[in-house]
Amino acid sequence: MTRPPRVSLSVKVGLILFAVVAGALAIVYFAVVPQLESRLVDAKIEELEGLAPAVEDNVRRRNRDLQSTVAAVGESLDARVVVLSRLPGNQLLNVADSRSFEPGDIARDPVALEALMTGRAVSGRVTRDNEDYAEVARPLNADTVVLVSSSLQDVLANVHLIRRSLIVAGIASLAISWLAGYLAAWAFTRRIRRLESAAERLAAGDFETPVVDTGRDEVGQLAEAFDSMRLRLAALDRARSEFIANASHELRTPLFSLGGFLELLADEDMDETVRRDFLAEMRGQVERLTRLATDLLDLSRLDAGQLQVERVPVDLITSARVVADEFRALAESQGRELRVSASEPVHALGDEQRVQQIVRILVENALRHTPAGTAVDVSTSAHDGRARVFVRDDGPGVPAEEQEHLFERFYRAGGGKASGSGLGLAIASELATRMDGAIELRSRPGETEFALILPLGGSGSSRENGVEDEVPLVRSSAPAR
Repeated sequence: MTRPPRVSLSVKVGLILFAVVAGALAIVYFAVVPQLESRLVDAKIEELEGLAPAVEDNVRRRNRDLQSTVAAVGESLDARVVVLSRLPGNQLLNVADSRSFEPGDIARDPVALEALMTGRAVSGRVTRDNEDYAEVARPLNADTVVLVSSSLQDVLANVHLIRRSLIVAGIASLAISWLAGYLAAWAFTRRIRRLESAAERLAAGDFETPVVDTGRDEVGQLAEAFDSMRLRLAALDRARSEFIANASHELRTPLFSLGGFLELLADEDMDETVRRDFLAEMRGQVERLTRLATDLLDLSRLDAGQLQVERVPVDLITSARVVADEFRALAESQGRELRVSASEPVHALGDEQRVQQIVRILVENALRHTPAGTAVDVSTSAHDGRARVFVRDDGPGVPAEEQEHLFERFYRAGGGKASGSGLGLAIASELATRMDGAIELRSRPGETEFALILPLGGSGSSRENGVEDEVPLVRSSAPAR
């Protein structure tokens, strides 16, 4: 199918401005020219109406023959003065004429005929011999009328001059408006084309070239948004590359380790104690692979919208204790104290398995990123219609410049044992959002606290978990999917 040729925005804007100016000029033309012509003609007629009584009086009091009288009056007024008599059949006879009986169709002059028929003064505009005249007729008696006629040639010439001037000025204005619109739109579309080129570069994976536009209008704001998107995509691309490298390392290390252990286990003379140690190490490597596969599976299901969460009352204290029991042996082996601090039941609306998964991620994160000998405390509270699970540790804290990025996918903090996949907190944030909740972070040197916040689902303690106000709060913001 053949696509119609594209018309550039510059041409479109130029044509639109051309049409707008043309419409405005047309309105001005039709509003001004006819009205100006009408007023000039009316002024000429009013002038004749003011002179007509004196003409009539001179004709009535003529001191010489009629022809000489009308000739003298017409010369003094610079107008044609005619005395007409009515003949049978509404024909008019030219009795006296100041222009020496100038040829022309005056025998059926409508203004003179109307004055004779009505017996009163009549004025108007008539066309005779392809020329326009302003006329005033005043009856002398029942069968005679005096007609004062003046050509409108000069008046209409002025109107025609104005009409031509408007047309010429209009054509010039249209040309200038189209050119100005085209140039303005060209400059505008040039900036848009630069944004289009920037979008193509981003689509091609070029995140290094900045998107620059010096304008302070909406296009400039769009360019700033493009550049912000470029920086985010660059960060995401770097994080994804790091994740691929880390995931490859995470997969390769346990696979190589398992392969080596299997070769060693094939030795029938291996001591039983060593065999058990090898089996325990293999079990640990399998658990690493399982965690990574689980994170990737959860992430893909979140992206595909296939992960469903329930909205039922969940006992947060029970969930916290279940997770703490899972990690207690690991914490003790590292010389850490893992404790659950809770005195009253706290119920939240959510999915019990997902709540435990989030708490598990937070506890594992605390154990991974704090030195041996530190304590990790899990507690709950209910306040202002929200239920909370706190995971607090007395480790070194999270640097302020890293706190905003902790909930981003593939991001791994620089300190601590950065051996995770970089997906745990991102998955926890998205799961909390799916349950109409959020995860908040407060951190300073010597204390870090993550809080899972969910809608309150039943009666619970109203005590507040003490958090100092001066500690900055970072809230996760997982994208809605």
